[in-house]
Amino acid sequence: QAQLVESGGGLVQPGGSLRLSCAASRLTFSLYTMNWYRQVPGKQRELVATIVSGGTTNYTDSVKGRFTISRDNAKYAAYLQMNSLKPEGTAVYYCNAQFGNLRYWGQGTQVTVSE
Repeated sequence: QAQLVESGGGLVQPGGSLRLSCAASRLTFSLYTMNWYRQVPGKQRELVATIVSGGTTNYTDSVKGRFTISRDNAKYAAYLQMNSLKPEGTAVYYCNAQFGNLRYWGQGTQVTVSE
C-alpha cells in the first residue's frame, strides 16, 4: 500500500510563508499526478494545486502567484511553497497522489494563519 506523509505545517502570521512537504513511498512516484488539497471544518475539500508527471502545474485562482507546487521524482517528494499567506488559508492541507483509478492520501498537516 502506498504511503504519503505530509510535513511542514504550523502557525504563521499573515503575509508569512510555509513550505509543505509530501514524502511518498511504495509507489512509482514519477508516474503519479500529485495534488495538494485543503479542508476547513464543515466545508468540502478543495483542490489547491496540481503537478502532473511531466511537470505541468495548475492552481486554484485564489492562490495563483502566491503558491508554488513542485516535485522531486528522485526523492519521491512533492512540495507546496506558500507565500503571502492569508487568514483564509487556515486549513488542513492534504497531499494526494493519483494515477488512473489509483488515489492515495496523506494524513494532513494543519496550517494556521493568524496574528
